Amino acid sequence: MEALLGTSVGVFVGLTVIIAGGAGIMTGRALADGWKPPWQVVAACFGLTLADRFLVYALFQGDLLSLSGFLIDFVVITVLALLAHRVTLVRRMVSQYPLRYERASLFNYRERPGGA
Repeated sequence: MEALLGTSVGVFVGLTVIIAGGAGIMTGRALADGWKPPWQVVAACFGLTLADRFLVYALFQGDLLSLSGFLIDFVVITVLALLAHRVTLVRRMVSQYPLRYERASLFNYRERPGGA
């Protein structure tokens, strides 16, 4: 598993999931607050993943150029950021336009019956 991640599982969970994933969540929320599209979240997560891989290398002697490690990190950070982006957009739509939209689920909203 360590060869696939390019580092130990503990470093992956601590640095990638908790720290970089938390930064991804904050990035997704910030971009959603500015009404930015999801592709900008993905682009920002690319930069976060580069920083994450460098920190894995510099602090924990992980593999800097591990392609599988980069892809796994990128997917984890991007999924967390896109989930936060969607949840924030739904919250914004429902709170900003309460007469027109209502929350259908955590990730979706719908038009109110009879909404203008």
